[in-house]
Amino acid sequence: MSDVGANKLAKTSLHEEHIRLDGKMVPFAGFDMPVQYSAGALKEYHVVRDDGAGLFDISHMGQVRVTGADSLKFLQYVTTNDVSKVVDGQVQYSGLLNTEGTFIDDITTYRISGNEYYLCINAANRHKDVAHLQEKAAHFDVAVADESDDTTLLALQGAKAQSMLQPLVDTDLESIGYYKFAQVHVNRKTAIISRTGYTGEDGFEIYIPNSIAVEVWRQLLAGGAGPIGLAARDMLRTEMGYALYGHEISAAVTPVEAKLMWITRLEKGDFIGRNAVIARKAEGPKKRLIALKLTGRGIPREHYKVYVDGKESGEITSGMHSPMAGGVALAYVKPEHAESGELSVVIRNKHVPAERTTTPFVRSNVRR
Repeated sequence: MSDVGANKLAKTSLHEEHIRLDGKMVPFAGFDMPVQYSAGALKEYHVVRDDGAGLFDISHMGQVRVTGADSLKFLQYVTTNDVSKVVDGQVQYSGLLNTEGTFIDDITTYRISGNEYYLCINAANRHKDVAHLQEKAAHFDVAVADESDDTTLLALQGAKAQSMLQPLVDTDLESIGYYKFAQVHVNRKTAIISRTGYTGEDGFEIYIPNSIAVEVWRQLLAGGAGPIGLAARDMLRTEMGYALYGHEISAAVTPVEAKLMWITRLEKGDFIGRNAVIARKAEGPKKRLIALKLTGRGIPREHYKVYVDGKESGEITSGMHSPMAGGVALAYVKPEHAESGELSVVIRNKHVPAERTTTPFVRSNVRR
């Protein structure tokens, strides 16, 4: 991918391919990205959900390689999860916190070996994350290298993802389990392929050199994959209730509020933000994240106000009309309203009734 001047949008290696496919381009995390293609977001959504496979350019995400004798020790200190539990070829979901215990980012950690790890970070946080990691690395025998500009990241998601990807790969994809990865060859180039994703469907994330990005993209489309833009991707992840930085996760919340204590291993020893998280856990969350479903008509959108028993309690962080589940949303509300009280969402100045529910809003089809 390429970074350009501060006032211009960066472009991924596949930018011209999106234009060729009539992608509707919009600014996103500093990049010019396709929000949808000519078929429209709803049809793209169904390509992924309805027994097909969708192809996403997610090269705006950042990639960081951590190497050196202190790699494990370093990552134990800068991330929330217990990296010592990860074996070679395994992926771990984790977080980066500041000293106040709130989120710098959420990330995935790939263990290549005990002395080498690969991190995937959010696009909007790339430079902030890298600066943070490199600052902390000064106290360890590690090197932190930002490989984002040299890497194309694709996601192939849906029931037919494996059969579509297999002809391009020199490894049996059946051997890659959920949240596992393999270093393989794609078109004679070294790549990382992981059985991970952001859609709730089976599929893979594919890290390849920019030099083969266009040919791999075209091969997968020729094999039957449909191109998918940002709008459908957000629909798919919202239906799963997956957190998104800047929405459910931010510098305003700790793992206690965000329901992410399951990736925050206090027992592993010291890490950045640990003491603040312990204190917040003891005093209780300032607000709590809930899942809700409208019982009246309307579409819940981000920032719409949530009321409980007729009083304002919080607001929606992610919301949509799900083709399968109707009006669904994630929202932060006051702690005392997380489990009881009559819910409503204000839509066009009207209170639309809602009920608490659980995620995912629709069935997950990931292979575990």
